[in-house]
Amino acid sequence: MSYSKPMEFVQTMIDTGEAKIRTSTRDLFLRGTMAGIILSLAVVVAITTITQTGIGIVGALVFPVGFCILSLMGYDLVTGVFGLAPLAKFENRPGITWGSVLRCWGLVGLGNLIGSLIVAFLIALSFTMNFSVEPGAVGQTFIKAATARTVGFEELGANGWITCFVRGILCNLMVCLGVIGNMTARSVAGKIAAMWLPIFIFFALVFEHAVVNMFLFPLGMMLGADFGISTWLSFNLVPTILGNLVGGLLFTCVPLYLTHAKTAPAHNVENDSVIDAAPAFATK
Repeated sequence: MSYSKPMEFVQTMIDTGEAKIRTSTRDLFLRGTMAGIILSLAVVVAITTITQTGIGIVGALVFPVGFCILSLMGYDLVTGVFGLAPLAKFENRPGITWGSVLRCWGLVGLGNLIGSLIVAFLIALSFTMNFSVEPGAVGQTFIKAATARTVGFEELGANGWITCFVRGILCNLMVCLGVIGNMTARSVAGKIAAMWLPIFIFFALVFEHAVVNMFLFPLGMMLGADFGISTWLSFNLVPTILGNLVGGLLFTCVPLYLTHAKTAPAHNVENDSVIDAAPAFATK
């Protein structure tokens, strides 16, 4: 399994960020939509596995399959472009502005939302036999999870909002490492392994991912969960998006960029003063 060194894949990160910013409106939206569709289906697989086994860690082991598929297909999650797109601006690539970065974020995020909502509706229809029966065990798990991470945060007020925000930071610290993992290896097997590990960590620890939540909570509402859109937005999606932005950009991509693309001058040991080896209290 061949491996790209950090100085090499950080340049790939910058180039990728620029390429995504320059991508056409149609393609950004389409890639975002397909990413939302695939990731949402991965959530269904993970929750089904958890419901069947009663073991959360098993769901975390299978969930990264969706992330690996969408990454290998060249589709985009807004969580990934949160970290990558600004690097092209930091490098002052010609024509790259903060407006173009925001455009990239917005189009990918909108595509993610549309794709997630499409799958949420289709899964809700499937779970309820075209909305004619109550959802079964897997559907009830979705309802419980969605309620706990909206109403549960709302009941805590500011403390719940801050908790969701922090979980969003920790989530995208890992997710952006997964995005970067796709750049660190040259074989498909190596790419999958490098992506799988950090995505497993985020899901196992129940951190908050904006695109997962664009699917999970609308599905919960379609299945009958007792909360509204305003609660979902105020106490989950908004703090999650903000946390994902901070985690992916400031905690993952900026440190890699600074230490491998803008490396500080090497320490010159020859200019260090020589320390006297004799003890300070030595007598003549």
